[in-house]
Amino acid sequence: MASGADTSVDMLIIGAGPVGLFGAYYGGFRGMSVALMDALPEAGGQITAMYPEKVIYDVAGFPAIRGRELVAALVAQAGRFDPVYLLDRQATELTREPDGVVVTSADGHRVRARVVVVTGGLGSFAPKPLPAAVGHLGRGLAYFVPRPQDHAGRDVLVAGGADSAVDWALALAPVARSVTLVHRRERLRASPAALARLEASNVEIRTLTDVVAVRGEDWIDEVELEDARDGSRHARPAQAVVAALGFATDLGPLTRWGLTVERRRVVVDSTMFTGVERIFAAGDLVEYPGKVRLIATGFGEVATAVNNAAPLLDPAAKVFPGHSSDDGPAVG
Repeated sequence: MASGADTSVDMLIIGAGPVGLFGAYYGGFRGMSVALMDALPEAGGQITAMYPEKVIYDVAGFPAIRGRELVAALVAQAGRFDPVYLLDRQATELTREPDGVVVTSADGHRVRARVVVVTGGLGSFAPKPLPAAVGHLGRGLAYFVPRPQDHAGRDVLVAGGADSAVDWALALAPVARSVTLVHRRERLRASPAALARLEASNVEIRTLTDVVAVRGEDWIDEVELEDARDGSRHARPAQAVVAALGFATDLGPLTRWGLTVERRRVVVDSTMFTGVERIFAAGDLVEYPGKVRLIATGFGEVATAVNNAAPLLDPAAKVFPGHSSDDGPAVG
């Protein structure tokens, strides 16, 4: 993390998730100095925070790759051009200078940049709480499962019915003593492929069931469940509870930067320009007709943003970057 004096770069990328990391590579490839700012303490965005062990199947060139491996590869790819990482810093204020902008973080660090690319995913996100488990965070209650092996030998209860709940239940099944997935509604809302794997696993599935109490002194040792069909309750052992109830997202200070925001998304044109001078955006954050929210789409969007920003830094620069194979180091 940079500290002390302000940072001056050609391009500031706000959001150090996969899309931002690829943007850092592309900015370097176009000859720009680049800084990445992110409110999270590590690069990788939501993948690092929530899904480092999840296997991703739709990244071009990789039949399957774990989230942490993808992030490591993107960091290595960007590292060729030595971007500056400003992690654990939330972008708050934006002011203008004659030839660029200044973005100030919540801790007062100022970044002077000639171009900004916002790749902040869905903005800041906070897990929705499990009311029955309030007070047990860090004492058996968790919202993320970055290391499933930490739950080896435990009885784990996962609360939730969407993809993240199913994914974490499946990740925990091989290492935990037992895994129970509970959901308040009748049907789970995960993808059909994930549900098929869940049905074939040893995870106990309990729908129309709510967690009404979590007990334990220093650490969780028991949960109480209520069946919505008849109101019956019963206690069962559990040394870990994973609350996968979704997240409240917030674009926060970005809404004060003059960006056009519709349904918590930033509207862009086909060049990824936001309509605000010198600010582009890419990734899950953006909206335009036909938008598809995939990592693969985000990679193309951020490359489009960087290449269309290049002429703002050098009027003689072309939007088309040329082929990386003509400029890269020899391999083999």
